[in-house]
Amino acid sequence: MNYYSITQYPIKIYGLSVAEGQKFWRLPSHMQGKIPKYDFLGKRAAGGRVRFCTDSKTISVRMTLAQANEDINIPLSGSAGADIYLGKGKACSFLGYIAPDRHTTEEISVEKSFSLGGKMETVTVNLPRNDHLIAMEIGIEENARLAEAPEYSVSAPIVFYGSSITEGGCASRAGNAYTSIVCRWLDADYYNYGFSGSARGEAVFAEYIASIPEMSAFVYDYDHNAQTAEELEKTHGGFFRTIREAHPGLPILIMTRPDVDKNPEDSEARKQIAYRTYIQAREAGDQKVWFLDGGDFFGQSGRAECTVDGTHPNALGFMRMAEKIYPVLEEMLSP
Repeated sequence: MNYYSITQYPIKIYGLSVAEGQKFWRLPSHMQGKIPKYDFLGKRAAGGRVRFCTDSKTISVRMTLAQANEDINIPLSGSAGADIYLGKGKACSFLGYIAPDRHTTEEISVEKSFSLGGKMETVTVNLPRNDHLIAMEIGIEENARLAEAPEYSVSAPIVFYGSSITEGGCASRAGNAYTSIVCRWLDADYYNYGFSGSARGEAVFAEYIASIPEMSAFVYDYDHNAQTAEELEKTHGGFFRTIREAHPGLPILIMTRPDVDKNPEDSEARKQIAYRTYIQAREAGDQKVWFLDGGDFFGQSGRAECTVDGTHPNALGFMRMAEKIYPVLEEMLSP
């Protein structure tokens, strides 16, 4: 086998702001220090992907993580695992995943091989969500070809901002998060700025997103982590205006949390705040804003089976979310 670091051409990395040395971060260092907890959460590779084409009949993935900490609600395949898909768009097929076999607070390496068909295929590796990636290599057979993958059909990224649910908790694999599912179906590049226990509509983060030069769409649903509905009301409309002023024609989707059953009254109050931001924008003539009520995402049948703990979606919950969000994003991205 010949091994290539994921930073080597023709392999390409998407969804990360930093990809060099042992740093595979979704947030640059200048942002990590501005907001408490983002110095750790910003070093996660959530939403990061590796893409390439090969006709190798076997590929190998070597991965080193700084640790594999225990997360009570997520198996190692979801917290510390990378998973692999073949193809593009809705024709994608799941190949398998690689993850450590134990929890540890120390550096850990793992390697796994996967069998392919031997024809030239597009390969996407979704990087781990929780634990910090410090190295990854792709191995292909000596006589096989390794080539650059085609660009995403939606090349300007979709940007997501929200809570741990947006980040992918508690998907059993990186590719099961709703952000990953809908962007895989759309064949779209994206950035995942979901932050566990954080994402409270900070003005500095709105300004950071506004500074991104090109986006296909912006999706935000941070109503979850505001400590109170009153706190949410202080930031929600302003967050929208900061993005809109920088990107007048950008399609923006405002969503609310899906886990409304625990506290229906509080969830309804938060939903109305988000909905007012939407209505005020529409009444001001904004034709590029959409709204989705997260309380509808899980449906009526089997709602309790859609989460791990009453809050964070499992694979079923994320799939139901994706099925509701995908057609709206498809409409938003249409000419």
